[in-house]
Amino acid sequence: MAASSHRLKTHTQQQPPPQPQTQPRPQQQQPNRRSNTNAKRRKRRETLAPHVVSSDGPWCCATSSSVAASPPHARRAPAVIPQDQAEAVLIAEAPPSASPSPLPMDASPAASPAASVAAAFSSPYPPYPSSYSKFNSALNAGLLNPMSPPPPPPLDKTRSSPTLFDMMANEQDYHPRPAVPPQLPLPGRAGAAIAAASAQDLQFLLQERVAEIIGSCSPENQLNDAEAGDVRLTLSSKDGLTVSLNVHRNILVAHSRFFAAKLSDRWSKQQRSLPHIVEISDCDDVEVYVETLRLMYCKDLRRRLMREDVSKVLGILKVSASIAFDAGVLSCLEYLEAAPWAEDEEEKVASLLSQLHLDSSGAEEVLKRVSLEMATCDAEEPNGGNGGEEILVRLIQVVLEGKDEKARREMKGLVSKMLRENNTASQCGGMGGGGGANRGGDLSKESLYSACDGCLRSLRHHFTLAATSDLTEAAQIARQADNLHWILDILIDRQIADDFLRTWACQAELSEMHRRVPAIHRYEVSRVTARLFVAVGKGQILVSKEARCLLLRTWLEPFYEDFGWMRRACKGLDRHLIEDGLANTILTLPLATQQEILLAWFDRFLNAGDDCPNIQRGFEVWWRRAFWRRNGEPDQQPPVLRITAAAAACENSC
Repeated sequence: MAASSHRLKTHTQQQPPPQPQTQPRPQQQQPNRRSNTNAKRRKRRETLAPHVVSSDGPWCCATSSSVAASPPHARRAPAVIPQDQAEAVLIAEAPPSASPSPLPMDASPAASPAASVAAAFSSPYPPYPSSYSKFNSALNAGLLNPMSPPPPPPLDKTRSSPTLFDMMANEQDYHPRPAVPPQLPLPGRAGAAIAAASAQDLQFLLQERVAEIIGSCSPENQLNDAEAGDVRLTLSSKDGLTVSLNVHRNILVAHSRFFAAKLSDRWSKQQRSLPHIVEISDCDDVEVYVETLRLMYCKDLRRRLMREDVSKVLGILKVSASIAFDAGVLSCLEYLEAAPWAEDEEEKVASLLSQLHLDSSGAEEVLKRVSLEMATCDAEEPNGGNGGEEILVRLIQVVLEGKDEKARREMKGLVSKMLRENNTASQCGGMGGGGGANRGGDLSKESLYSACDGCLRSLRHHFTLAATSDLTEAAQIARQADNLHWILDILIDRQIADDFLRTWACQAELSEMHRRVPAIHRYEVSRVTARLFVAVGKGQILVSKEARCLLLRTWLEPFYEDFGWMRRACKGLDRHLIEDGLANTILTLPLATQQEILLAWFDRFLNAGDDCPNIQRGFEVWWRRAFWRRNGEPDQQPPVLRITAAAAACENSC
């Protein structure tokens, strides 16, 4: 302690572990135990290195001499204590003139708090406290240096880096986008330079495509042979693109009547130098012209065209027809007649063939695929009439008599779609030419009602059998009712369902048998009635007041009885649509008839609940019509029109 009087060192007084209680030994043995304890303390003081903390020295570092003298097992890091206890272990370095008083070695922890804190340093195996990171943070921030300024307030660093969502939300902050200047018109020279560059690029691409076409020719093909070719043919498009090829006059003359007339022997003799210079300007597509010239050099044109698509063949056909290349025209027509077409290509084929007016029979064969008139002009029908309508009537009959329900549903949707499209096309095409519309695949009103009458007769027959407890064919009731519902949709779509409503309203016999048929078989019939209510309520069917009253008088009670079954059994049934249609149908009747029907409904609804349609809105409208306006508004006489000026003028004229 005297050797280093200018430094203050702290040592921990280690209390001995508690000894087990034994019998008191004789008095002469006690000095020996005390001496052993003191020896252990001295040994521990010699082995542990003191920790020095000073204002101008390193933080918490051991002296070099102590580290060198300490055994290997004593070189462990000192235990770090919490920040609130750091003041007890920090002892500033004093000047050499000061002589601090040493601490007693046997001081108790209660008498010296610093000694109790320093005990953690001098313990051979001290436990690390839980606030190790807090002390390190304070140590790095300078809190343990009396000369350091106070630490800044803690920063909220919940995330070390922004998430992807934050970066996307604040993209402008991370990567501000430069403002795009408005596109200003370029000066004359700059604009001309860019246009020239674009033209050069297009010319280069055209040269590449032509090179590919010529490169795909067979080795014996002499197209663009500079040595053997005697005609220098230049093709120029409307865009200013040009291509020059070396061709042979004899091949052009042999395959094209156009070139045979232009490159005749007389013209050839007038040319003084070879190759002859020929130019074709204003070509629609230079590449297609080159393709057509290549076909003149091919032996098997059909095989060559198999590699092309319909659009390319249509272009070749147009060029071949313009230069009278008959073999090319025939090969293109054979290709078009056999190759499949897409829907958008059908119009292109029909339009091009109608423009070219080709005399070849191959054009008619191609048009037979898209024109019914071309197909029927050769075959004479015995009745001379309506093949398209007969086909549709046959399709409807097959759908009505089909056995598989799933297939019937799919084909019903298909036939309805086709009829809807044909009806729209015939309406857009004008009122004239009714026979032409039927020939194109439309149905007449008579054909639809003929199919409807057949389904109604079958329904009446099976309904009668079921009413007499013969349920062997009761499933046919729902089937025929579904067929009637489908035909009714077609009639409503074509706005010709008035006669159907009148016919259905007159089926009093069928309505009387309704109660004697089990509900599981009869509820499909009420779907037809519901469809009529919706059509009348929407204004899709306009009939007289008598027909509407007869419909409600005949079918309203059966409809009420089947509504619960319809609501539970029919998938996709729009209850609110049917209720609104029924309410609107009732409201089209006279006010007294409305009162009779709606009061009867009020009583039924209170007893049936959800099994009765809810037409409360119609009831409220009737109530306002019947009472509110009558009692709430004063009676007003209608204004009387008087034409006094005209009368005076007539008197004056007389």
